[in-house]
Amino acid sequence: MDGGLVQDSQLAVKKEADIFEKCHRFTAAKEAVAAGIYPYFRVIESAQDPEVIVDGRKMIMIGSNNYLGLTNHPKVKEAAIGAIRKYGSGCAGSRFLNGTLDIHVKLEEKLARFIRKESALVFSTGFQTNLGVISAIAGKDDVVIIDKMDHASIIDGCRLSFSEIKKYRHNDMEDLERLLLQNNGRGKLIIVDGVFSMEGDIADLPNIVRLAKQYGARVMVDDAHGIGVLGRTGRGTAEHFGLEDEVDIIMGTYSKSLASIGGFIAASEDVVHYVKHFARALIFSASPPPASVASVSAALDIIEEEPERRERLWHNTNKMLNGLKSAGFDTGHSKTPVIPVIVGDDLKAFTTARMLYDKGIFVNVAISPAVPIGMALIRTSYMATHTDEQLDRALKAFEDVGRELKII
Repeated sequence: MDGGLVQDSQLAVKKEADIFEKCHRFTAAKEAVAAGIYPYFRVIESAQDPEVIVDGRKMIMIGSNNYLGLTNHPKVKEAAIGAIRKYGSGCAGSRFLNGTLDIHVKLEEKLARFIRKESALVFSTGFQTNLGVISAIAGKDDVVIIDKMDHASIIDGCRLSFSEIKKYRHNDMEDLERLLLQNNGRGKLIIVDGVFSMEGDIADLPNIVRLAKQYGARVMVDDAHGIGVLGRTGRGTAEHFGLEDEVDIIMGTYSKSLASIGGFIAASEDVVHYVKHFARALIFSASPPPASVASVSAALDIIEEEPERRERLWHNTNKMLNGLKSAGFDTGHSKTPVIPVIVGDDLKAFTTARMLYDKGIFVNVAISPAVPIGMALIRTSYMATHTDEQLDRALKAFEDVGRELKII
């Protein structure tokens, strides 16, 4: 055999890369675990109530999106149990083929009425909703314009659409208008979070709608954190601003105020009909299970029947927002039950969360890329079912930790 060929072959073998090499090199999380400050994948042993059981002890939960406290509501649980008794545990197929039950259709009709749109369509997860809807609506000749702080599911949906993606500075209407001007004459979809999931601030929807009309764009609002929270009757960001007729597509999830898992869009009948036939995340995913669908339907009834829950949620929100600010914490521009405590440094955020954990307070940590570099934060969020006494204890713990770490 030619020696040169053997040498070339040996060099080729040496150059082969192991695709798992990145897995072996990733040690940051293991190092945080070893240091006792890893804040993710904590195991909860109870329902998502104001107090939860973690590691066998009670903790005050201020890290849940269960805004109205409905995940453990008797009517919601009874509805889920009843659906399992009648329909079983799953649908064994996609909505497109054998997985559409009468309760799916009834929920879609109820959601359309609730959001005040012509039609609605339910998906198995909120993430899949954005993936499916955006990639169905936007194509390679279109441009999708998004806020740079939009949720990851919106970004991934844009990528799957093969459309051109443009990001404007967070809630910066001049920057949005610049992008609209640059893309005159093209099909344009502006997509924005109604309530931003880490910052807790609200989209400038009145000016987004104004600019969309001026430049011929359509508007989609991801209202995952707005439905059940904002608006006179809890219908979300569009109702909050009186713009329900001006927003083209409203997207929502069930895993916040609606006490389950899944997602939906509400829009005109033509748009929903089109998405129903072109959204791969719908057509090729198994249908939402009966228990989840029934839970959402019951939660919608409670939202309409018990407005005092939303009133209590805002009492708790204002108490914590005012309390944290008065103590000297930086809560950014939050105006909702999502209240960040910005600490800046990633390690300091991990340490803060661990110290709060030791004091019996469950919070979440957000670092880059979920937030900008140098803007690491403790994400807190509140429920209608928190008591003043629980919130006072949480505030005291924050003040103690904040002083010890020189955050305040």
